[in-house]
Amino acid sequence: FDKKTDMQALGALRSGLGRLGGGAAWAALRRSMFIEAHPTPNINSLKFHPGRTVLPKGTMDFPNARAAMASPLAKSIFRIDGVSSVFFGPDFVTVTKQRDEIPWAEMKPEIFAAMMDFYASGSEIVGENAEIALDTVINEDDSEVVALIKELLDTRIRPAVQDDGGDINYVEFDEASGVVTVKLQGACSTCSSSKVTLKSGVENMLMHYVPEVTEVVAIDEEMDEDPNDPVMKQQKKFVEEMTGQKSQESGRDKAAQKTLEDAGL
Repeated sequence: FDKKTDMQALGALRSGLGRLGGGAAWAALRRSMFIEAHPTPNINSLKFHPGRTVLPKGTMDFPNARAAMASPLAKSIFRIDGVSSVFFGPDFVTVTKQRDEIPWAEMKPEIFAAMMDFYASGSEIVGENAEIALDTVINEDDSEVVALIKELLDTRIRPAVQDDGGDINYVEFDEASGVVTVKLQGACSTCSSSKVTLKSGVENMLMHYVPEVTEVVAIDEEMDEDPNDPVMKQQKKFVEEMTGQKSQESGRDKAAQKTLEDAGL
């Protein structure tokens, strides 16, 4: 991300902020807020720092548009074409896009504008009923092993993972097998090197400090989606119908184009 690209993105953002009240509003917002975008190990994820607190505690993952309904900011970012997931950390927002379909140079100005709009509105980052991840909080009924695992995840592992625009959540520990189950979020959830990080970093550290741990595995994000969920069924049906319709339209367009070419037009 070179300076020329960032300046182009800044110019596009500035021209699109007229809805905030013109140049005066832009100038006031610019003086009080500066958003930085940083790359992550995942080429399809960018980490945006608004220069202020995003979540006062915990983290939140929005793997799809339905989950984003819990946050005005996440919902606004999901309206941008090409966004596949959004993640909130303590002081950053990670946006993951759909592979290489749309370049970051086109998406960054819209993400900047969405974040500027949100912070200018003064709205709450999440709704009252939103579930913030507090997975590493040590409970009274946690065993000494579980408490130590949570402490290591929270103090030694999580900071490093969040530096890369992601997070790691504790799910469970099986005392019989010694397997620790975690969940990767943000940039880490779709990163090709996440498995290497999980084994060489997380697993090695936990096994070193906690002899009871024999392995660390990550659950698949797809496991969270219930195929019997009526909302998921409806969304799948809608996508299939739209895809079929587009395919038919594409076929008709190609046929019409061939007819014109045969006619010498």
